[in-house]
Order: sequence, then C-alpha cells, then structure tokens
Amino acid sequence: MRTAYKVRVYPTTEQAAVLDRTFGCARLVWNTVLAWRKARYAEGVKTSYAQTDRYLTELKRDGVHDFLYEVSSVPLQQVLRHQYTAFVNYFAGHAKHPRFKSRHGRQSATYTRSAFRWRDGRLHLAKMDGPLEFLWSWPGIDPATIDSATVTVSRDPDGRWYASLAVETTAETGAGPLPATGSHAGIDLGVTDFAVLSTGEKIPNPRHLERKVENLARYQRRMARKQRGSANRAKARAKVARAHAKVRDARTDFLHKTSTRLVREHELIVIEDLNVRGMVRNRSLARAISDAGWGEFRRQLEYKSVRYGRQLIVIDRWYPSSKTCSVCGHLLTALSLSTRHWTCPGCGTRHDRDVNAAKNILAAGRAVSACGADVSHSGSSRMRSAVKQEARPVRVGVPRS
Repeated sequence: MRTAYKVRVYPTTEQAAVLDRTFGCARLVWNTVLAWRKARYAEGVKTSYAQTDRYLTELKRDGVHDFLYEVSSVPLQQVLRHQYTAFVNYFAGHAKHPRFKSRHGRQSATYTRSAFRWRDGRLHLAKMDGPLEFLWSWPGIDPATIDSATVTVSRDPDGRWYASLAVETTAETGAGPLPATGSHAGIDLGVTDFAVLSTGEKIPNPRHLERKVENLARYQRRMARKQRGSANRAKARAKVARAHAKVRDARTDFLHKTSTRLVREHELIVIEDLNVRGMVRNRSLARAISDAGWGEFRRQLEYKSVRYGRQLIVIDRWYPSSKTCSVCGHLLTALSLSTRHWTCPGCGTRHDRDVNAAKNILAAGRAVSACGADVSHSGSSRMRSAVKQEARPVRVGVPRS
C-alpha cells in the first residue's frame, strides 16, 4: 500500500524563489499542453503521452520558453503524466474534464527520486542549495528511516508551504491490528447531528463553515472592492484564503479525531453509500452537506480500517433504513423528512428516526458480512437482507407520532 507523510515546510527566501519559479513553469506547461491537446482533439486527433513529451521538448527549444531550463525537468515531466492520467480518468467517466490552472490557487510540483535526495531525514531538492527545513509531526517514527518514492511540494493560497512524502509500504511503521473490542456500530450520517450510532450515541455537527460564514462574506466583500491586480487586492485575497484555511483545518481535525475514535472502539463499522454529488444539488442543503464532509469522512474510515485491521462495510444507498422498524421489520409506505420520531404500527415500538436507521444499517452490514444471510433481530427475524432490495408486500399503516 502507499501512504504519505505531509509535513509543514519553511523554505528560505532563495528556496521560495526557486519553488515559485518551478510552480510557474509547471503551470505554464500544464496550460500550454492542455490548450494544444484541445486544439488537436477539435480536429479529431488524439494525443498520447509520448506526443506531449515531444511537444514539451519543442517548447523548450522554440527560443521563447528558454526559462524552462532554469528549473528541474522532473516536475515538468510529472505535469505531463498527471495530465495524461486526468484525461484517462475523464474518458473513463471517473472525473471531470481537466481545466486550466490559475496562479491564485494551490500550487504544487512533484519530484521523483532522480530530482530529490532524502538522506538522514533531510530533504534536498534539485536546483536548490541546502536542505528544506520542515516540521516532523510523528514522534514515534524516525524520519531517517523513511524511503520516499516521490515528494510533492505545495503552497496553499494562504501562503503555507507543505511537502508530501509518498512511501510504498506493506504496513505503516507504528501501525497494526488494534486489539479486539467486540463492538459493532452502524452509522447514520446527517446534518442536524453529524453522525448517529446504533449504540444511541449522537455526534453533534460542529458546522465549521456556518460559524465563519459572516467573516468570510465580509472578507470577500472587501476583496471585491479592491482594484484588480493591485497589492491591496492581493492582501485581501490572502485574508480570504486564510479564513477558508481555518475552516478547512477545523473540519479536517474533527473528521480525523472522529474517524480514529470510531475505528479504535469498533471492530465492525457499517455506513451507507451516500450519493453526495446528487444531494448537494438541493440548493437549500448544499452548503450544510458540503460543510459536513461526508465523502472525506468515508475516505478516512476506509484507509484507517485497512491500516488497523478493522472491517468497514458500505451498504446500498437505496436500503430503506429509516422506514424499517429495527425490532419487527415492518416497512412503512412513506416517511417524511420532518418526522423525527415514529411509532411502529406492527409492534408499537417508539423509534428515534436516526437511531433506528443506524440500527438497521448495522443489521444490513452484518447480513452482508454473513454472505447475504438475513439478520436476526431482537424480537423478530423478519428483517430483509441488505442485498435484497425488492419491497415485499407492505402492511397498511403510517407512523403514529
């Protein structure tokens, strides 16, 4: 497996100038080659990676782009590889069409082994005098033992520098299977509460963006009033970027702490396969859903479950977890989103909508884990398997509030 260590970097003035020049050249190569690709495609001609490689060589020799020789050639070659991969993913339907890069966004450059040296825990990049200073955040891991395959140096719009060290490993140093706990959990993600567990625990939604939205709007209005291209506009843009960075960092910290705690406490975790892309089309809920970070939360659960020997099951998004009684298996004909509590017409059990959904999600995950067998619930064994989504005859009734 591949893991990465992302460290904060503190380049000197000279090193920052070299990196800025490298970012600019990499951005120029991306945009120029992308425009060339699009022009060829309009003529019905496809472009391979080898052709872009030859085009880059011609670009360097045309007498106009001689400055491309001033930076390492490896990050420029990596730009071509990344663009080729982006188009492969686009034509496979896995990603959107590659877009032109802006100088105002996140800037990055990737170095392979031929363009950097990692010796005794110190990072030396090509075309740069002296090692890059960085802050190591893993006290249990000696940086001298890291064998990095690639290094990606980046600068965020708020001015912070980072280096991501990609490492090929079978198991991350210091990680391994956690001790058994015998605990299983189904998770129902939401907006009011970030997550509701089948154990009854409710994790509040911190709403990071909502708490800062007024400050962000004020900073953006100030930036809009500044003259384009002026130094004052650049300063205002940096303030906007820093405000967004605070929200992003707080969200990431919350997601990491929550996912790590759940993986440590539960051997089996079951979640729903939510269609986040479709859900954010709801204009009234788009910002709240995006602020919750459900997709990133699932990604963290996936790789942490693998890393620490836990089991994560993702059930079908169409499974009626909210409308099914977790005690007797009764399936409602309809359940509005505003109904937060309901009483089962079959057994009379009073349900909290989200806790009931989490219990059903856990039961469905156990059924999947048991090779599709139906799950026995306390009080009844009439719950449907998660792999059988055809609705059986529904008993007449609506929830009693």
